[in-house]
Formats: sequence, structure tokens, C-alpha cells
Amino acid sequence: MAKIVDAKVVQTEGDAFASIVKAQNSGEPYAGSIGGASTRASISEQVSNRILAMIKSGNLKAGDKMPTEQQMCVAFGISRPPLREALKALTLMGILESRQGGRYIVTDLSPTRLVTPFNVLLSVADADLHMQFEARAVVELELVRFCVERASEEQRARIVSLGIDGRNFLDDPVGFRLLDAEYHQAINEGAGNQILSTISEGLYNVAIDARRVASATPGVIEISTDQHCRVAEAIAARDVKTAVSAYREHLDHVLDTTLNAIHELPEQQNE
Repeated sequence: MAKIVDAKVVQTEGDAFASIVKAQNSGEPYAGSIGGASTRASISEQVSNRILAMIKSGNLKAGDKMPTEQQMCVAFGISRPPLREALKALTLMGILESRQGGRYIVTDLSPTRLVTPFNVLLSVADADLHMQFEARAVVELELVRFCVERASEEQRARIVSLGIDGRNFLDDPVGFRLLDAEYHQAINEGAGNQILSTISEGLYNVAIDARRVASATPGVIEISTDQHCRVAEAIAARDVKTAVSAYREHLDHVLDTTLNAIHELPEQQNE
């Protein structure tokens, strides 16, 4: 793989390019693995994570101008299509901003941006969905525990109210989906952990197209509402064991109905 070592090039392209060159030439284990990845998706994800790691470490800072696409392709040893996928993902996360002339600027280093999971953008095959819901359970069950322990009385009351309000939307899937997002967000806020909450928000959107179909299935909203109420009552009573158990049952219900709904979608988004 080619190495860029021309000091004049490094100097003219600024700190961002110097950081990439320095990281590559230091022998850190990213260049070979990126160049040798077997699929475009894995290459773009590795590049995204590599740039993200450089931002976390301080090698790239807010305001730094990224190298040109051609220079980054050389530094990472990849072609333009996977690089552009990686840059697009970082732009959607708000970490990079595209400027005139095709250059990118590092814009946002906040913790909520840096922990946004890339995997929520992956295709939703059945096997992936099980893994994603497994991750969701790990994160959200812990958030429920924290919520029971930390939520204020006002936050508990809001969670209970949102649970009960779900009964007004048994025949309104769109309205219920809006209420459902507020309900889960209220639990996250009660937990008081911004990083876990941000991860939870990303995982919540897994297979969202299928969940739209699921919410329109007769009986699904009624079951979800009853489960919401049981979780809310346990949170209000500061009963960790019951809250976690009821929330796990709810996640199982969401997974089952999502899997059933996937097969009703007009086409699978596997690209």
C-alpha cells in the first residue's frame, strides 16, 4: 500500500490530512484491514470508525478541514465508493459537514454524536434483527433499572400518563407510534444517562418500516399499551424486578411482531 510522506503535501492540506498520514505511517492496525476488507459495507464502516476514533482521540478537532477524497483514498488504500459511503454516514450523524468544493469539515464532537451506532443503518435480515434487538435489550433494560432508581416524581408521573394515554390510540397506528416514541424517551430521560439514551434512540429505529406495518396489525397496539402500563406502574412503585421483567416481555412482543411484519413488506432493503 502506498504511503504519503511528502512533508509539503502534509503541510498544505492541514492538520486533518497530517493526522491521517501520521496514523497510517505509525503502523496502527487499520490500513491493512481496510484495504483487505471483503465487502464495500465493511470497508466503509471501518473507514467511518477509523475517522471517528481519530476525532475521539483529538487527532481531528472541530473546524479541521478533511483531505480531498483522492488523498483520503490513498491514505486509507481504498476506492472512492466506500469512502463516500463513510463520509455520508458521518455527515448524517452531524460529525462532518460538506462544504463547497467537495471538502468536509469536522463540526460536532459532542458525546451524543460520537456514540451514535453505525449498525442501525445496516440491512435488516432476520438474523441481524435478532442481534439488534439483543443489543436493544442490553441497553434498554439497564435504562429501565436506572429509571426506577433515579427518576423524579414528575418523570414517573409522565411515564404513567403516557402509558395510560396509549389506550386512546388503539385504532390510530400513527398516533400510537408518536406516543410510543415519547413513552420510551420519557424512560430514557428518567434514567439520566445521556450516552445510553442516545444508543437506545438509535436502536429504537431498527426495522422501523416493519414496525409501521406491525402497529397497524389488529391487537398489537392493545398488547403494547398494556405492557407500557405494567412497566410504568412498576417504575412508579420503584419496583426494579417487576419493571425489568415487564419491559423484557414488551421487547419480546415488539421483536415478534416486527419479524412477522417484515414478511409483509413489499420488498426487503438488503442493499
